[in-house]
Amino acid sequence: MNTATLNTVSTVPAPHSARPISSALHRACLAARTIADNKGRDILVLDLRPCTPLFDYFIIATGASRRQIHTLAEETDAALRAEGDIRLGIEGYEASKWIVQDYGDIVIHVFDPDTRDYYKLEELWADAIKVDWEHED
Repeated sequence: MNTATLNTVSTVPAPHSARPISSALHRACLAARTIADNKGRDILVLDLRPCTPLFDYFIIATGASRRQIHTLAEETDAALRAEGDIRLGIEGYEASKWIVQDYGDIVIHVFDPDTRDYYKLEELWADAIKVDWEHED
């Protein structure tokens, strides 16, 4: 009789990215710089940690056209993916008046000018601390 020994090996899947995800502040500032590099306007990074446990940072920006708003969303996602981040959700891409990208601890809002003026998120979150993203990191 031939007997064989089976070796069972338990494997754990490798993480999505071998690189650790950098801090929320770093990634928020990276998103703001990416938006600026792609000609986004009126860029704000708001520190929401004192205001809510739901998010750490909001990035709020304005794009001049549907095409530019799409570019801002796509380029920020590419920059954050390069840092090891994963977008959890995106809303508004088809309408392109307000695209929201959710990364868990940071949320990116890209508006057309009229929609940004209508919703006034920076006034809604007036208690949040404005981050000097151009000089951070």
